Amino acid sequence: MHWRGKTVALPPHFCTNPMDLLNLPEASMGTFTFHGWLVVEIFTDDGLVGIGNAALAPQVTKQVIDLYLKPLLIGKDPWDIEFLWQHMYRKTMAFGRRGIGMVAISAVDIALWDLLGKSAKQPVYRLLGGRTKPRIPVYASRLYSVELSEVAAEAKRYKAEGYKAMKLRFGWGPTDGAAGMQRNLNLVQTVRETVGDGIDVMADAYMGWTLDYAKRMLPLLEPFNLRWLEEPVIPDDVHGYAELKSYGRIPIAGGEHEFTAYGFRDLIEARALDYIQFDTNRVGGLTQARKIAAMAEAYSVPVIPHAGQMHNYHVVMASLNSPMAEYFPVVDVEVGNELFWYIFKGEPTAKDGFIDLDENLPGLGLTINEGALKDFEVIE
Repeated sequence: MHWRGKTVALPPHFCTNPMDLLNLPEASMGTFTFHGWLVVEIFTDDGLVGIGNAALAPQVTKQVIDLYLKPLLIGKDPWDIEFLWQHMYRKTMAFGRRGIGMVAISAVDIALWDLLGKSAKQPVYRLLGGRTKPRIPVYASRLYSVELSEVAAEAKRYKAEGYKAMKLRFGWGPTDGAAGMQRNLNLVQTVRETVGDGIDVMADAYMGWTLDYAKRMLPLLEPFNLRWLEEPVIPDDVHGYAELKSYGRIPIAGGEHEFTAYGFRDLIEARALDYIQFDTNRVGGLTQARKIAAMAEAYSVPVIPHAGQMHNYHVVMASLNSPMAEYFPVVDVEVGNELFWYIFKGEPTAKDGFIDLDENLPGLGLTINEGALKDFEVIE
C-alpha cells in the first residue's frame, strides 16, 4: 500500500543520509522518503489471521514473498517456525541473505509469530520469555534538523510529556565542511541546553558521515554527554565502527541496516557497537531477533531495537538486556516512519515516557485499520 494523504515538505538538511556524499541536488532526505508499507496476512484453516509487515521497498518485497516464500508456506504448520524460517532463508540464499530477501522473510516471520500467539491465546512476548519489566521506557525519536527554535520547542515538549530520553538527527555531513559541523553542534547544544543534564540525548547521523568526518566530530560532541552516536558511517564499514568505539569518547550505536545473527556476530566480535539496534522487520523477524538478543546479552551489549512498533516492543519486553525502546510520536507523515500509526490499530501510545503491552491481547495485539485504508493506494 502507498500513502496518498497529505505529506510534509522537507527542508534540504532535514537529516543526513548516504546520498549526501554524492553532492547531488536531489540528495536530500527527500530521496529517502518511503510512503509505502507492506502488510502480510497469513490465514489458517481454523480461522486465525497472522499479521506481519515491512517498511522497506514494499513492492519488491511483495514480489519476493509471492514468488518465492508463499509456495513454501501453503499447507504447512505455523508451529514449525524454525523449520519454516530455515526453508525460506536457504531457498532465497543465492539472491537474498541481506536486504530485500531478508525483509521479505522478516514480514512473513512476524505474521507467523502473531499466529502462534493467537493460537496459544498469549501475547507474543510471553512466547519469547515473558514480562521482564512493569512497563517499557521509550525515547522520543524525532527532532529533525529544522530551525533551532522549533527543535528547542519540540524537545521542551517531550520533556514536559515525561520522556527521559530523546533522539535528534544531524543535518550536515562531510560535503558541508566546517560550517556544517558547527550547525550540527548547534543542534545538539540546543537540545542539551533545553532539556538539561537529567535527560538522555542521542544523535543519529543515518549513515551520512565518513570515518574521517566522524573522527573529527567525536571530540566536538563529547561535552554534550550523548548517550550514543547512531550510524556514524555506512553499515558495511565494520572496522570504522570498531575504531570509533575504541576511542571511548561517545558510545556507538548501529545495526538498523544489518541482517541475521551472522551479521551481528561479526559486529560483536569486532567490538564495533556499544548498542545494538536491529529492526525486527528487517533482521529476519522474531525468529532471528530473539537469537541476536540472546547473543548480545552474552556479550553485555544492550539491544534497543530500531523504529519502535509492536514487533520490536515484544522483543524489548521479553529481554532484560533491552532497557528501553524507540518511539515515534504521532505526527503527520514525513519520511514514512509514521505510517504504522495510520495502518494499524493497537499500537501503544506513550504516557510519561513509558508504554505497556496489554497481556490480554493475544499475538502482537494489532489489527489492520480498515477505515484508514482510504488514504492509501492498496496493491494486492
